Amino acid sequence: MKHPREVLLGAQAATVFLPVCDHYSGVEARMRKSLQLQAEMMQEFGACVFDVTLDCEDGAPVGGEAEHAAMVVALAALASEKARVAVRVHAVDHPAFESDMAVIAGKLARHLSHIMVPKVESVDDVIRAEQALLAASAGNLPLHVLIESPLAVRNAFEIAAHPRVQSLSFGLMDFVSAHGGAIPADGMSSQGQFTHPLVLRAKLEIASACHAHGKVPSHCVVTEFNDAAAMTGAARRAARELGYTRMWSIHPNQIRPILEAFAPSEAEIEDATKIIAAAARSDWAPISFDGKLHDRASYRYFWQVLERAHQTGRQLPAEAQMYFQAALQ
Repeated sequence: MKHPREVLLGAQAATVFLPVCDHYSGVEARMRKSLQLQAEMMQEFGACVFDVTLDCEDGAPVGGEAEHAAMVVALAALASEKARVAVRVHAVDHPAFESDMAVIAGKLARHLSHIMVPKVESVDDVIRAEQALLAASAGNLPLHVLIESPLAVRNAFEIAAHPRVQSLSFGLMDFVSAHGGAIPADGMSSQGQFTHPLVLRAKLEIASACHAHGKVPSHCVVTEFNDAAAMTGAARRAARELGYTRMWSIHPNQIRPILEAFAPSEAEIEDATKIIAAAARSDWAPISFDGKLHDRASYRYFWQVLERAHQTGRQLPAEAQMYFQAALQ
């Protein structure tokens, strides 16, 4: 029996599956806690349900970039093989970028899941980052990029098309600041970021660019990290309304609300399992389910529901779980 990934996924679907949460920390003590929390939740869920991104851009003190990079290298090297650890380096035009890439990518190529590059304005910045990877003998590492300006939004489709790019993230705070006061401060809030037209347009452009090229759109931060309702509401809107399949966390309290918001419901998992099982029994020919016609287009959707359930650590029925124990995992 063919695996659903062989049959269903193609040009109309994402070509990579990432954890739905990307957790950032830039201070050594918080980095250590983040890595420990990741290990604990891997035990709890049986899968790595969030990435840990160690931050050099905002985490490194001015003048202490080299020391901070060395500390990041030492911490990341301690992570287990099953952990997913990334590093955000400085922007390509920052004096520390080249040394960041040489030290971090050069020493951690086998340990990192990806490198995050901030303030990418055009595909030329991606090419420069790729060249730095190759110079560091880290040609296997994917790049994630931050879209943080009106120009970057304008170039999002071209950036997403680059084969080295795996995911685009929206940098809300810098995007608002890049407008020189034309967007009010409320545009950075948990509510305003979903209502201001320019911010909302940028989010939609980034999501669309990613889906056009089979990449992963990653939603921006919610700064009100002690407001559980605001966090949950923003995550749900990002997942259900704007087409995002991943979101940033900047505090441990935000990780579980993101997992919950991006996870399918039990009813969705049950329906998806039944439809995929029936489709497999019919060799992926069209079927009728609850009075509705289903074919490979809808099978693809329901398979992606199961993929998302697995990514968020949800319990899967045996008929679905077997696909994630197969060699194609």
